[in-house]
Parts: sequence; structure tokens; C-alpha cells
Amino acid sequence: MLRELDYALVGGGLQNGLIALALRAHQPSARVGVIERGAAIGGNHTWCFHAGDLDPERARWIDPVVVTRWPGYDVAFPAHSRRLDSHYACVTSTRLAEVVTASLAVPGSELRLHTTAVEVGADRVVVRDASGTTEELRAKVVIDARGPDASPRSACGWQKFVGQEVILDTPHGLDRPMLMDATVPQLDGFRFVYVLPLGPDRVLVEDTYFSDRPYLDVGVLRERIAAYIAARGWSVARVEREEVGVLPLPWSGDAPTSVSPLVAGYGGGWFHPVTGYSFPIASRLAELIATTEPDRLFGARLDGQARAHGRQVRFAHRLNRMLFHWFASADRYRVLERFYRLSEGTIRRFYALELTAMDRARILFGRPPRGLSVRGMLGMEVA
Repeated sequence: MLRELDYALVGGGLQNGLIALALRAHQPSARVGVIERGAAIGGNHTWCFHAGDLDPERARWIDPVVVTRWPGYDVAFPAHSRRLDSHYACVTSTRLAEVVTASLAVPGSELRLHTTAVEVGADRVVVRDASGTTEELRAKVVIDARGPDASPRSACGWQKFVGQEVILDTPHGLDRPMLMDATVPQLDGFRFVYVLPLGPDRVLVEDTYFSDRPYLDVGVLRERIAAYIAARGWSVARVEREEVGVLPLPWSGDAPTSVSPLVAGYGGGWFHPVTGYSFPIASRLAELIATTEPDRLFGARLDGQARAHGRQVRFAHRLNRMLFHWFASADRYRVLERFYRLSEGTIRRFYALELTAMDRARILFGRPPRGLSVRGMLGMEVA
């Protein structure tokens, strides 16, 4: 097995999967090693992104992992519904695993599954395989992207969800996703259902909450998904897959750093604090890493991207404080309902975490949503 690498990528999730693909596209001869403690790359997830999140010419290396594209998406709230024309795309963990695994099946690169990183340094990683054998790997660049386990669990709200990918008895008739259906009863915070039509009779239905607490009753959410599907007039032939997530949505914390070893992905703060949305941010970081020589990575380009991301993160933290502190749980949907009355450009830049000063003003100023609590603004508890 290899012991000398150009890049050692610790963790086989979305961030390092995208880095591996970007490196293969931009540095085809690079020796890349991915260390993953699980049985496969990518885990059990579905990721989506808006077409405007990425430069289509610079990000062609992402195309192989996209399984479905749509011309737009819908949102629905009690007092406002809207059809948006921003193109939307879906990536599954299964496809990510297939493409990344193939990209590493070349001389000089390797994928180590069922392998745990026990020490991570600037130019070395000590790993232990399933048999208990320990080995040291050397690399010019080490990137640690082991996920949210390393994230602080204080000063945050929570995004939690259960999603079921189901096969229906008859076609669902959808031509685009429902990104947020918030016409459902508002329970345990801001609740919405996310619906992705993945085939004529295949659909992902995800019950999602922006909640004050991380506790998730998977059984209850399964029942709510079943009720939602029945209310749409659909009948389930079988459940193909289920995914569960509980992610912190912080309203404080340190900005990402650009020191070696680079802590990337969710654990390093390279994600959207308001939504947990990470694909465009992970893609931009992967593009930067892959288009910079290894011995020049920790320099001005990475510093600049970390600072720019940090500025966006600070504003996002402010939005989370407002959402979770200024509004009672049952009124949070009103904040998103107002947000989806803004221009498509502002909405797109919000999801990409590329907000301009004018975008920030549009989000913050104007008539506030109903339910704004003066007690919450003053830092007092809101029921």
C-alpha cells in the first residue's frame, strides 16, 4: 500500500469526494489517498444545488455525479406560493461513491475503507485498519473533513430530518421539486416537507425541522411522511431508502481557518450556517485546492477564500440568532415566507452564500414578518 501521497484526504464525505474529483480533473497525475472509516464513500445522503451556485464552465468535473436536473422548483407557505426558475440538480451518495471510487482506481492513488485516522498532522496521517494494524501515511497536503462530529454543539439551533425515497404505485405527475412545502402543521419549530421527483414513480419525501432541540423521533416522522404522501393521493409500493440527519445551525463560532492541516467540510465551518447547505461551498473549496500547486496551497488564495467565507458566515450567524431568538417556534415559517418574496437573484445568492451588501439590506430591512418578539430582540426567552 502507498505511504507517500500528494494529498491525504481524511474522511470520505461530500467535501473530500469533491476534492478528489477536482484533483483528478485538474491534476490528473496527483497521488491522492482517501481515508474513510465507513464501508463506502459518501454515506447515505442526497445533496442538491442550484445551477447558479457554480460556474458551469469551471465546474464541469461535477457533471458525472449529477443524477437528475430540473428547470426550477416550487415553494409553498400558508400565505404565499411561488414557482422559481433557478435550475436545480441532485447528487446522491451512491453516484458520488461510484465516481470517486473510479477516480481513485489509478496508479499512485488509493481508497482506504474501514480505516480510522488516529493522528492527523500537517504532512502525516496515522491510520488504523479493521484488523488493528497501524500505519503512517506521508503527504504534501493533508485535508481533514471528517464531518460535523467535530463541530461545537453549543450556541445553535438544529436542522433535523427524515427522508424516504419511495417507489409509488402510479406516476406522481411532478415536473420539478417542491423545495419547501410549509403548508403542513408547524410542529417543533419551522417545519416543511421537501419533495424531489427522481423518476416518474420515484420520489424522495423529506420531513424537515428547524428546531430548538436535537431530539428526533424517527418513528413519528415516518408516520408524518406517510400521512403527507397519502394526502397527495399517492400510494407507496415500497420504500427504497431512508436517510436521517441532525445538524447544528450555529449562531456563533469561529470562522474557517486556512492553516495546515486544513480542516474542511462541515467540521471546518465550510457550510451554510442557516441551511446546512454545503454543496456550492464545498465545490468552490475543492476547485481552489485542485487549481493550486500543493506547495502553494497555504497562501493568499486560500486565505482570501477563507476570509470571504468568514464574512458570509458572520452574517449567517446573525440570521440564525434572529430566526431562533426573535420569533416563537410557531412563527418561524413567516420569516421564510417573507424571504421567498425577494428577488430570485437574492435568493440564489443566499443559498450560494455569496450575498452582496444590497442583498443583506433586502433581507434585514423592510416590514418585518408577523410574530417578531421584542422580548426576543432584547435577549429574553420567547415561548
